[in-house]
Amino acid sequence: MTTDQDQTMLRPLVSADFANPAVLLAGEVDYSMYAFFRDRLMAAPSSGLVVIELSTLGGDPEVARMMGEDIRFNSEMSPERRLVFLGKAAIYSAGATFMSFFARQNRYLTRGTRLMIHERKLAAQVTLDGPLTTVVASLKAKLHEIEHSVKIQNEGFQNLISGSSVTMEELLPKATENWYIEANDAVSMGLVEGVI
Repeated sequence: MTTDQDQTMLRPLVSADFANPAVLLAGEVDYSMYAFFRDRLMAAPSSGLVVIELSTLGGDPEVARMMGEDIRFNSEMSPERRLVFLGKAAIYSAGATFMSFFARQNRYLTRGTRLMIHERKLAAQVTLDGPLTTVVASLKAKLHEIEHSVKIQNEGFQNLISGSSVTMEELLPKATENWYIEANDAVSMGLVEGVI
């Protein structure tokens, strides 16, 4: 025999399920958003449906990963809680990174919402000054930083497309040019569960 809570944990959600999100986030993904997110997540119900609503034009990808790790950790530690993402209007860049930490069946968008996926960006100057061996070490250090940033970026892309019809071979060239995806297209590609 299943309870009403069991049914909520399994079924596709409808508009009424999103009436009172436990966590409302809007604006740049930064440390201020992270602090607010943590406070609201800890205050959210300890069981049942917990909706996290976000609208963002982007921000710090590492903060998005920290928020996402909190989602992953809480989902594993509290299986009686269903943590659900609701993207509203714009889910750009770091917002898509955050969304990627939710199970695909727990990702929803409002009508007309756009996802935007792009590669991480880097702005840096390398100054070569000193003994040649030091210069080589400085260049290698910067190259390692870039290589590991690409690995982290691609791990996030893989999380985002897991269980969808989108392949890395399709995503990577589009991400270099800012790939915009409309909500209904995101559903048809299997990136999100539904449009509310």
